[in-house]
Amino acid sequence: MLSKPALSGVVITFNEADRIERCVASLVPVCHEVIVLDSGSTDGTAAIARAAGARVEQRPWEGFAKQKNAAIALASQPWVMLLDADEWLEPDAQQAVRALFDRDIEASDVWLLLRRTHYLGHAMRGGSFAREPVQRLFRSHLRHAIRPVHEYLDVQGQRETRSSVRLEHDTARNPDEYWRKLQRYARLWADEQAARGRSALPGRGAMAALAYAIKNLIVRGGLIDGLPGLRFHVMHMRYARLKYTLLREAGR
Repeated sequence: MLSKPALSGVVITFNEADRIERCVASLVPVCHEVIVLDSGSTDGTAAIARAAGARVEQRPWEGFAKQKNAAIALASQPWVMLLDADEWLEPDAQQAVRALFDRDIEASDVWLLLRRTHYLGHAMRGGSFAREPVQRLFRSHLRHAIRPVHEYLDVQGQRETRSSVRLEHDTARNPDEYWRKLQRYARLWADEQAARGRSALPGRGAMAALAYAIKNLIVRGGLIDGLPGLRFHVMHMRYARLKYTLLREAGR
């Protein structure tokens, strides 16, 4: 049996019964421990996570950044891999994690994983979401900056390096649920920006949507994904526009 790297896998959850088993099961082969920090799920998430090999702890929800920081604080190993319940590692990615620990892990403080988004069964091949670098493997003393949405790891003064490890991300159960999630994110973003005294000029949302389309469909080759990819990117164009629409409304 292969020894496991000095790595803790951590996941935060709330009502993720349909996805948590795949996530936990993908971490177990490469982690000394897998910790799921749940927020009072009522759909069996905790029991499924335990059965898959995780230690489950409970904590009331206080926002993404605080919840993730609390989960990281539970880790006993010097390195942490932080996944969302809708993310997982394929066997080749597990091998890449082992190889990284065998050869290069101490050469950096934060290793970026390359996240590939799956949208309604379609794995993206082009656009920003086909190989999105995300801060998911890092030394366990690091924490996220506190903000309401799109939390980020505070890496000031740390060495940050892109790895070859691919992370899979099944982002949507169905189009309606996904659009509701993007609407929540847009509202949180707009409220945060408004609280900082920022505003949006007329037409800023349309410009953001156009810039997103040019970047993801043309510059980064998102058109290769055909109709499934187009549906995904159109929704994100709507999201880009909505953020600034809500910010403009907040400033009135």
